[in-house]
Amino acid sequence: MEYCVLIMAYVFIDESGQFNQHNREKYFVVASFTIGDPRRTQKRFSSWQKTKFPRKMRNQSEIKFSEVNIDDKLRLKTLKLISSLDVRIRYVYLFKKNIPANYVKKRGGLQSGFLYTNIIGEILEMYLPCVDKEFRVFCDQRHLKGIKRSEFKNILTARLLPKLPRGIIFQIEMIDSIANKNIQIADWICGAIASCLENKKLGKEFYQIIVNNILGEGRELFKNDKK
Repeated sequence: MEYCVLIMAYVFIDESGQFNQHNREKYFVVASFTIGDPRRTQKRFSSWQKTKFPRKMRNQSEIKFSEVNIDDKLRLKTLKLISSLDVRIRYVYLFKKNIPANYVKKRGGLQSGFLYTNIIGEILEMYLPCVDKEFRVFCDQRHLKGIKRSEFKNILTARLLPKLPRGIIFQIEMIDSIANKNIQIADWICGAIASCLENKKLGKEFYQIIVNNILGEGRELFKNDKK
């Protein structure tokens, strides 16, 4: 069993896809990485953007993996840069047709806020047991249909805190990816994994670049819960 052995753990999380089953993606993917010094990864990614991306994009506040104005050669190089940053990756994914019926309202419609909250809980539990003194989690900002952001934090705190060492400082926040390069790194990781799962062009190549940074294996959720 693997342990987090840092004095302070920072976890950054982003997702790829939508829960809506009518779009092209078959999967909803949530990827995360942990790092001891988030300032270092943020600085390296910012420097990479300012020197390696096309000149007109170097001062953009955010460049996503799916950005149409960059080519696959640059995507591959950027993923190689990310893989060199000693990020430790965990991810979960679900086949959207397997979303359990208990997340669907009686009159139709998905309780996506509760579903997303549960998925975040699942991925964070993959980091346990943990011996860090601080465990700080930052998710990309998104609309939580059906619940308030305060409920999101309270549900996850109640779920995780009893499983963490006594006295640990636990923090979970939603932050805007535009203002945080580490969330943008998580977007690139998530994009690479989703591309592989969806069998997109160069998806396997993207995944192979980061595979040695992945702790264990990705976990498929609700695999045996077909409606």
